Amino acid sequence: MNKIVEKEHFSEHVVKLVVEAPMIARSRRAGHFVIVRTGEGGERIPLTIADSDIEKGTITLIIQEVGVSTRKICALEVGDCLTDVVGPLGQATHIEKVGTVVCCGGGVGVAPLLPIIKAMKEAGNRVVSILAARTADLIILEKQVREYSDEVIIMTDDGSAGQKGLITAGVEEVINREKVDLVVTIGPAIMMKFVALTTQKYDVPTMCSLNTIMVDGTGMCGACRVTVDGKTKFVCIDGPEFDAHKVDFDEMLMRLKSYN
Repeated sequence: MNKIVEKEHFSEHVVKLVVEAPMIARSRRAGHFVIVRTGEGGERIPLTIADSDIEKGTITLIIQEVGVSTRKICALEVGDCLTDVVGPLGQATHIEKVGTVVCCGGGVGVAPLLPIIKAMKEAGNRVVSILAARTADLIILEKQVREYSDEVIIMTDDGSAGQKGLITAGVEEVINREKVDLVVTIGPAIMMKFVALTTQKYDVPTMCSLNTIMVDGTGMCGACRVTVDGKTKFVCIDGPEFDAHKVDFDEMLMRLKSYN
């Protein structure tokens, strides 16, 4: 049982939970995720670790309410417990000094992007962060992102914050004005697909973090399989990060609709 020690609402359907998990806090790195469960027989939900505090023994999780299980998790209050928190899982992000890194986050994808932004900056890179959402009230973690970014660009579909337009417009704006050595994109699959198509035109290396359906998180069930460079990969053990130019996003999008 992992106790919730802090809770914050980012919007009507997005919640931040700070959870006691000292062993995970000590060993996690950027890119790692956990699988959480609430209630006996509850669904297993993969969530990227947005932050951790080794001294307090806590990890930070950002949850978007999209179904029954996430609704139950978001309804928990300080003092309540998650039944299980398993991790850290997956492969950590490869961090090195490459030059200028553009980090693109859409919606709640900013949560898993934040530790990567921080790690890239600490490695000595120039970091330009692009945050995108439908409206201003859906932009999350802007203050924290600004803390570790050389520049932050906000894109909203309706123009209620920053520039009006899609995240790809922001990506092209940066690529057209300066040399970009790496793009990192995390968010809805359709967003990552079009970021990858955009950067491919300019031959800019691009990394994405995939959000496939996941059950056990150890490569046993096969639910998270994706095709990367023509080969079958499992997001939970081979990922969650892959070369975005080699991911079959159309197949992934089709599989994501399985439970619609």
